[in-house]
Amino acid sequence: MDLTLATREVDGRAVVAVGGEIDVYTAPKLRDCITDLVSAGTYDIVIDLEAVEFLDSTGLGVLVGGLKKVRAHDGSLDLVCTQERLLKIFRITGLAKVFTIHDTVGSAPSA
Repeated sequence: MDLTLATREVDGRAVVAVGGEIDVYTAPKLRDCITDLVSAGTYDIVIDLEAVEFLDSTGLGVLVGGLKKVRAHDGSLDLVCTQERLLKIFRITGLAKVFTIHDTVGSAPSA
């Protein structure tokens, strides 16, 4: 399974809709997307995980790395996720306390 990324702007924030599997093979694509946004001066990012079918530790590492990148510029990286199997991963790893996780893109606060 491949990884799809679609970036759009909603209420002044970059929203990256992610689809497919985020694993050791595809995670660099997401990392590059986040890095490109930050390099372009975008520090408030929402990662929409609703179409993600699989997320491994490499993917979690990319999300944490992205969070560190935006926080270095006083930005934010929020997640959109309602899938229980993904939310369980965030709870088990303790990352549910690190990330702000929303039910919809619209519920993520604007910049």
